[in-house]
Amino acid sequence: MTEPRSSTVGDPRPVLLTMGDPAGIGPEIIAKALRLRPELLSRVVVVGDVPTLQKALQLTRAHDVAPDPVLAPIATLAEASGLPSGCMAVVQACVLPRPVPLGRIDADAGRAAADCIAWAARAALRGEAAAVVTAPIHKEALSAAGVPHPGHTEFLQALAAAHLGVDVERVPVRMMLSCPGLRTVLVSIHVALRDALAAVTQDQVLQTLRITAAHFQRSGLPQARIAVAGLNPHAGEGGLFGREEIDIIAPAVALAQAEGINASGPHAPDTVFMRARQGAFDVVLAMYHDQGLIPVRPRRVRTRQSRESAGRHRRCAGRGDLNRPAMKKAAAVGRRQRPLVGADGGGDPPQFFTCAGCRGSRAAARRLRPVRPARPPAPRPRRA
Repeated sequence: MTEPRSSTVGDPRPVLLTMGDPAGIGPEIIAKALRLRPELLSRVVVVGDVPTLQKALQLTRAHDVAPDPVLAPIATLAEASGLPSGCMAVVQACVLPRPVPLGRIDADAGRAAADCIAWAARAALRGEAAAVVTAPIHKEALSAAGVPHPGHTEFLQALAAAHLGVDVERVPVRMMLSCPGLRTVLVSIHVALRDALAAVTQDQVLQTLRITAAHFQRSGLPQARIAVAGLNPHAGEGGLFGREEIDIIAPAVALAQAEGINASGPHAPDTVFMRARQGAFDVVLAMYHDQGLIPVRPRRVRTRQSRESAGRHRRCAGRGDLNRPAMKKAAAVGRRQRPLVGADGGGDPPQFFTCAGCRGSRAAARRLRPVRPARPPAPRPRRA
């Protein structure tokens, strides 16, 4: 007789794991993570397409020695708790009219990925899930499917606004990324660099500081040390390389400090991330997308959101040899979150995490470990 699935410690609601782009690496990442970490099966529900996930299990089987989980289609999240142990609960949240070619940008794949995200996010916003972890999507595939949002962050923002019945502007969000030793929060997200520079305003920087401080307050770190990176080289060098630090960023930091937020800066962006890795700060506020992502790119988990570039790894789809540490880590982070309720329940908003990984990520992560002080050279023996 098989044992029933156990509930998540501290919160009986499941963590929802969206499939990602069915033509990309997401299904294989999920298959490997849940095969090699079977204890996650009792805590997560996959939101995706059953045939796609079955194919992913077949593709990855040759590279793993662990047995396959049993796919168990369910119609509602309540059914997951009654499944035997070792079952991968899957909600069929999308319709694929045909098999999609792996490694190709495909509108049907983009629509399927969007439908899975929407299903999971709405369930979380209703308070039916503890968190959402999303596998990689492809922004071109989303666009080909007619989805008007460039990425997870903007899509989740729109879904939350629709749930609350307010305009998107009334639901400000920010992207935070995290890897061992470093967290970064972005002032702007998926916009052209020219527009990102224009988005560095006092109001935007201050709002980002408030959102960041509120997140850490909910996470049990009320006085998180927030370092604000400058925009220009050497943080403007006293105005020699631009006045944004003097006219925009520093005044925003001062206003945040007056509100009791433990913020400092602007700091030179070429050194502040290394200082954070060495323990000087809890989080770094970056002025634009690439400034914040480059220090954490090879291996990361994004809290409130967490992911790795799906487009860059699309060529790996179908090989079955993908790495999966970020997916396992994101699911674990999602399980550790304290109980949450939907936005209309008076409590904290649901948590969203996105992630993935590919062979080679571990080596890249090793290269980005904190720099240790060099040992002084041993003294040379004196000649007699």
